Amino acid sequence: MTEQATGAHHPQPRPRSGGQSTPVEHVTGAQSLIRSLEEVGAETVFGIPGGTILPAYDPMMDSTKVRHVLVRHEQGAGHAATGYAQATGRVGVCMATSGPGATNLVTPIADAHMDSVPLVAITGQVVSKAIGTDAFQEADIVGITMPITKHSFLVTKPEDIPRAIAQAFHIASTGRPGPVLVDIPKDILQAQTTFSWPPVMDLPGYRPVTKPHAKQIREAAKLISAAKRPILYVGGGVLKAKATAELKVLAELTGAPVTTTLMALGAFPDSHPQHLGMPGMHGSVAAVTGLQKADLIVALGARFDDRVTGKLDSFAPHAKIVHADIDPAEIGKNRAADVPIVGDAREVIADLIQAVQKEHSEGNPGDCTAWWKDLDRWRETYPLGYDQPADGSLSPQAVIERIGQLAPEGTIFTAGVGQHQMWAAHFIQYDRPATWLNSGGAGTMGYAVPAAMGAKAGAPDKTVWAIDGDGCFQMTNQELTTCALNNIPIKVAVINNGALGMVRQWQTLFYNQRYSNTVLHSGPDDVNPEARGTRVPDFVKLSEAMGCYAIRCERPEDLDKAIEEANSINDRPVVIDFIVHEDAMVWPMVAAGTSNDEIMAARDVRPDFGDNEDD
Repeated sequence: MTEQATGAHHPQPRPRSGGQSTPVEHVTGAQSLIRSLEEVGAETVFGIPGGTILPAYDPMMDSTKVRHVLVRHEQGAGHAATGYAQATGRVGVCMATSGPGATNLVTPIADAHMDSVPLVAITGQVVSKAIGTDAFQEADIVGITMPITKHSFLVTKPEDIPRAIAQAFHIASTGRPGPVLVDIPKDILQAQTTFSWPPVMDLPGYRPVTKPHAKQIREAAKLISAAKRPILYVGGGVLKAKATAELKVLAELTGAPVTTTLMALGAFPDSHPQHLGMPGMHGSVAAVTGLQKADLIVALGARFDDRVTGKLDSFAPHAKIVHADIDPAEIGKNRAADVPIVGDAREVIADLIQAVQKEHSEGNPGDCTAWWKDLDRWRETYPLGYDQPADGSLSPQAVIERIGQLAPEGTIFTAGVGQHQMWAAHFIQYDRPATWLNSGGAGTMGYAVPAAMGAKAGAPDKTVWAIDGDGCFQMTNQELTTCALNNIPIKVAVINNGALGMVRQWQTLFYNQRYSNTVLHSGPDDVNPEARGTRVPDFVKLSEAMGCYAIRCERPEDLDKAIEEANSINDRPVVIDFIVHEDAMVWPMVAAGTSNDEIMAARDVRPDFGDNEDD
């Protein structure tokens, strides 16, 4: 992936100006680390100091270019760095000490790996001679994270620090983006060394392919022009490649419907008439069925994951596959490709546009007219929607929908994981890239608040809303203290239904309504069937104690006032505790392990697709 495609600051290390290297300076390894971070363009580091990383924190205090945000938990540092990267397109940076500090970064590193987020995690390590002795606060973080990083460095000589940092940023931000770990023993940080920039890059085996093969492009264009039921299946790689403008041109040129995955929301405007919505387990009926009935799927920066395909051997049985991805390991991994294309999504789509135009000029314009009749019928018959609770309580879908409608233009939304995540995906309209951040691959509860913090730190002029559940919120809400003390005024909507909502939905549907350990609002000896929402802790009091402005909203008639009040406050974080109906469910739904053909539009409502779609 090119620098232009990723938006990374300095994937290739280079001098600041004049084409000359900086003069050699005599410094400590720690000073070399901070100077290297300055040279690669890192502006914000999220972290917590501790014994082995402490030498690095001393020179960071003197840096005028690197801002450090002191978080309350290392997991918060990692998710904040991820949110920063997703909102800005630049490399996110987090820092922690050895042992438990480093292992607390494992979840956000895994999260960034699954979602292809450019992240550099810098960890302190016990002194070199103690490595392998089970020394105090020693953990083999390189070994622990090896399966979930693009690459890991254990720096063994202080003079290697600049090259390790330069290479880490280059690897993280090019090709398929992802996390890179740099582990530095304390004695290496304390040792005397020299610093000069740029270092010599030494990555002989790392050569990401960005330019697609012309023959494969031509074959793909022929299939697109010949298809009667084509569909563009767009994944997060299109956002990573900053290829959204090109995608719109290709879609309008071909007239094909577009479906954007959970990680790709905003890559193609939700408001565009060719957009079918999100595919997958909780995707729209039109998007799921469009993929099932297609005769050609053009997958762009997507990976055919299980949440999209459902039961794999029944997925899109009549479709030929064009699969374009920057990562050759993804092509053919889950579904064989008739036309595999390795390359950067921006370059692939740009070349496809030219090839399709050539097909049109040669008298092969393609015709989706009959296909759109079917698609429009499914879209009109089974639109996304929800019922208002009969008891007059707040509908969680309505809460999220109104937050989206009342939000200032360009607002960035983050979400935790569960029902509120799916409702935020469905009922907020995303017409711009980098306005929807979530944990798609790992499904990390606790992602929303620290990711919102990172996004706001990277884009301070944007409004940032975190849509969270009362379960997710209790995992990382301590970062609200970080926000309050560092002038990071995010807004948090707690969708408080008193339960682990998505797990409760599965218990309702598949476990005979046996709600084992999903109720959050009461203990085993204090079951109150009248209780509504989680009240222990009291989220309003808790948020106020952490320096936030907090509101509780329980009635539909107070909804707009609460949201508008939150939008008007920009000098501190704002939390709204929305007490919502506990039995609301996410629909549509494809049950885990079943075919997408078995999609349910609502409870006990299976769509009738007629008899002509497969003809």
